[in-house]
This record gives sequence, C-alpha cells and structure tokens, in this order.
Amino acid sequence: MNQRTIHWTIFLLLSLTWGSSFILMKIGLEGLTPYQVASLRILSAGISLLPFFIKFIRQTPKNKIPVIILSGILGNLLPAYLFCIAETRVDSSLAGMLNGLVPLMAILAGFFIFHQKIIKQQLLGICIGFLGVILLFTANGIDAGYWYYGLWIVLATICYGINISLVHNYLKGFSSMQLGAIALFFCGLFALPVLIYSGFFTLLSGPDIPWKSIGASVTLGIMGTSVASVLFYVLINKAGGMFASMVTYAMPVVALIWGLLYGESISLFQVGCMLIILAGMYLVNRKRA
Repeated sequence: MNQRTIHWTIFLLLSLTWGSSFILMKIGLEGLTPYQVASLRILSAGISLLPFFIKFIRQTPKNKIPVIILSGILGNLLPAYLFCIAETRVDSSLAGMLNGLVPLMAILAGFFIFHQKIIKQQLLGICIGFLGVILLFTANGIDAGYWYYGLWIVLATICYGINISLVHNYLKGFSSMQLGAIALFFCGLFALPVLIYSGFFTLLSGPDIPWKSIGASVTLGIMGTSVASVLFYVLINKAGGMFASMVTYAMPVVALIWGLLYGESISLFQVGCMLIILAGMYLVNRKRA
C-alpha cells in the first residue's frame, strides 16, 4: 500500500469517526449536561490511552511536555466543551457544517502565527470549500440563536486551526501515539474536577441513570477523541497539516447522512453545497502533487 493510499484511508476513517461525533454529542445531551458530556468524553479518552502514557512520558523531553499539553487543550479539551454548549441550541448537522471552518482557520493560524506562505491555488480551494459551508448553513435558515451559539463552534474551529499549525511546526518528530496519550492524559486531569463538580457521580446513585447518554459520551471519548486524535497526529505528521485539516470538509457529509438516518430531510441544494466543498478539497490537495 503506497503512502497516498494510506493517507486517504486515514482520511476516510477520520471523516466517518468525527462526522459521527456530532450525533453522539446530541445523544449524550439527552440525559446529561454539556459539561458532563464533554468531561466524560475527555476523561474516557485519557483513560483509554493511559497504558501508552505510562510508556511514553519518560521518553518525552521535559521542555516539550508543556507544548503537548497546550496541543491537547487546543485540539481536544476546549473544543469538547464549546461544541457541547453549542449543541444545546444548534442541531448536530449544522454543527458538522460549521466545523468545516477548520481548514480556513489552519491557514490563518499558519500565516499569522507561524508566518507560513499561502499559495493562491490553496487559498482558492479553501475559499470554495468555505463558500460551500456557508451555503449549507444558510440552507437551514438563519436564526439569531443559531448565530450566537454558532460562535462557540467558530471559536472551537479557531482552537483546532491553531493546534494543527502547532503540531506541524513544533511536534512533528514525535510519535502519534506519544502525543495523543500525553495530551489526553493531562486533559483528563483537567476534566475530572469539572465532571465531579457537575454532579455526575451523584447522578449515578439515582434511580434513573441515563445509560444511553453515558454510553454515547464514552464512545465519543474512546473513538472520537483518543483513537481519532492519534490517527489525526499520524495524518499531520505524514501528509502535512493542511491535508489533515481537510478532514473537516468531509465531516459535514457524514453529519448530514446521520441526519438522514434520523429522519431529517436533505435537499438537492445541500447536495450541491457538498459537491462545492469536495471541489475545494480537490484544489487544495492538488497543489501538493
């Protein structure tokens, strides 16, 4: 299997996993608060990678650990809370659509923070993809509440974009499992007090335990955070930050498919918007050939 095939295989796995994250968050919020869903997600992700943390923490230079922790905060901890808060008012499919802003944020972070050049064709592809995301958003109607809570998602995409450039510029030589295990362990330490303070463990002692929501949150943590984060680090290190960020253009497609399975209608206009997004992704990746 050649490198390009490996890159696209990881790309598809990440698209399916992260594209399903929005519906899992929605299911989690049926019985839990946003802070409980996000904290449970991060904590379960950290626990699932604990054996790898024990292995890798001693092999990691001490001066790099703060950078890895910062990567975990930007790439996992903060977005987990921001998305859950937003999805109390924004439906899962729209959250997936707005998440398509990440590639644009990655370019802006690389340009303004890390002084990377922006190639014209690359910028054109991102703009086309961004246009597709905007059209998808307006296809669902414009509501003041959506705009307000949508800003939380925009803030999350900014965190993602900065993290992509951070990993690509400062953590490129590290093992993907090493980065994921260390980052999520410390994020889990930050999330545990929030989970305790939220009353989650008191909820477990009650008569009506929301097992469905808990299961969705744990699945979100193990698959959508720990496993997917490791794969994402692999993609960044092997294919570059920009190719990795393009995963977020395929995620709205997966989110819309889940919406269809749950009885939501998808119009031809939305399908056209998704084709625009895919065209933008093609232009961005084509410049790397």
